[in-house]
Amino acid sequence: MRDAKSWARGVAIPLILAWAAATPALAQRGGPPPAARDAAPIDITGYWVSVVTEDWKFRMVTPNPGVYDALTLNADGRRVGDTWDPEADEAAGVACKGYAAPAIMRLPGRFRITWENADTLRIDTDYGMQTRRFHFGDAPEGEPSWQGRSVAEWQPGPGDGGGLKVVTDNLSEGYIRKNGAPFSGETVVTEYYDLLAMPNGDRWLSITTTVDDPVYFSRPLHNTTDLKKLPDDAGWNPTPCSAR
Repeated sequence: MRDAKSWARGVAIPLILAWAAATPALAQRGGPPPAARDAAPIDITGYWVSVVTEDWKFRMVTPNPGVYDALTLNADGRRVGDTWDPEADEAAGVACKGYAAPAIMRLPGRFRITWENADTLRIDTDYGMQTRRFHFGDAPEGEPSWQGRSVAEWQPGPGDGGGLKVVTDNLSEGYIRKNGAPFSGETVVTEYYDLLAMPNGDRWLSITTTVDDPVYFSRPLHNTTDLKKLPDDAGWNPTPCSAR
């Protein structure tokens, strides 16, 4: 009997110790998901510069009033756009209407991407000195603004790759093009960020964007914008918004 009890005790104790050791791991599996920064399939932080290879004459300079080529404005959008008055915008303190989230990534300049915290990715622009915040998970409501509310999520990709999806709403009315072509406060912007490695070692960020405005657009506006990774902050030159 003593031998049987000793055997049982010898088996039970190691099993209990093994279970105790496994419990933290099991608990960890059922714990909260990792922060967005830790779960990132790609690293898009750093300094980037616009590569303007399309729509140069609409992006590098402010087009003349009434030039809406390549846009999808409806009759109401054109009517509002035709009332554009840059002097009135300057006097009203709204020179940044053309630097809002639906348009800012298409403007020429440099972009600094950093993690503001573990679940908020931040983009600062030197052209217009704007700041966008991409919130993973819950995003604060707040008042409508030109940069709006952006909710982000990582997208799976082949192998260890992936991309970033961002949906922005809660926008104040602004300009999809700096010459007064409008977008409304009902606009929703959907962006996909993909990191590309070039054969020469350069890294590019390709941004596929859909701007959907049921008020001033006849159909969604689609475009693709490219940024090139820079080695450092050389050339970073913050300049304020201009209405012209």
